[in-house]
Amino acid sequence: MGIVRRISTQRSRLPMQAHAARGGETMATVQKVPSGIPGMDDLIEGGFYPKSTIVLLGSSGTGKSTFAVQFLVEGIERDEQALYVTLEEPPEQIMREAELMGFDLRKHYEKSLFFIHLKGRNFKKMIEEQLPQLVKARADYNIATRVVIDPMTPVIWATQEKLEQRELIGKLFYTLKDLGVVLCTVEEHSRPGETIGEDVLLPIYLSDGAVHLEYYPIGGAFNRTLKIIKMRGVHHGEGVYPYLFARGVGIVVRASPVVIPEAQGRSHTKTFEEAIKTAEALKAPPRILERLRAMEKSWDYDYSPEEALQIIFNSYGLKRGA
Repeated sequence: MGIVRRISTQRSRLPMQAHAARGGETMATVQKVPSGIPGMDDLIEGGFYPKSTIVLLGSSGTGKSTFAVQFLVEGIERDEQALYVTLEEPPEQIMREAELMGFDLRKHYEKSLFFIHLKGRNFKKMIEEQLPQLVKARADYNIATRVVIDPMTPVIWATQEKLEQRELIGKLFYTLKDLGVVLCTVEEHSRPGETIGEDVLLPIYLSDGAVHLEYYPIGGAFNRTLKIIKMRGVHHGEGVYPYLFARGVGIVVRASPVVIPEAQGRSHTKTFEEAIKTAEALKAPPRILERLRAMEKSWDYDYSPEEALQIIFNSYGLKRGA
């Protein structure tokens, strides 16, 4: 199955002391799993529920894989482990493409990041027979793990029978979320603004949460948008939220209508310098400073980075002066 050679058995702390609701505990008291996407958690009451399945829907170029990598990296930086189930691209290509966005996955490879490459496999046999054995081997160690399936589309296309599709997807979700939060990317083929295609409705229905990414080729500051279709047990944002890409950071979601203008063509060097100095004064972790510096080097938008910087500061609990 292309499974990695070894799996670390080092126990890691659960994300934000995450635990399942039981006894007198309610969904409201369960600690959330941070998404790793600046601005996203403000829309979903702090993050995802532990052991939930999230479907990330979008057409090519919307940033589904970038979102998935950010989600995994956030877990790794919290001493969790990451399992990347790839049904198309080989691990080497995924790590190479992640580098283009400023994420070094190689340093985590086979330490806290593991790949399963299943291209061309018998998905039915894999899901029903092989996957449960793998998950049980990991679950026995009680290791906090984030799981990504990228993309899940080949599983949907593996059969045209709706009942069998439902059984396969349901089994896949049920099996993998025993490890932790499962994020599945699904390729969408409808145009922006059109009704979501019938072929992707089933995974949305079976999931605990669904997020829709769209790209509008119209230019401008924020020409990509995010919408939360569903998020069980959460009073989530119901608007359409613009987002952008920043090297070293990834996707940044604008969860607020506030826009901080700046004259077009003005150098943004001072803005970044002030932000980095502020982060240093607030004793931000080195990983945050690295992301801000990478963002500065690659910022090629005409508009100000101030709003994106503020979103990042807020996401990591860094309070800038008024």
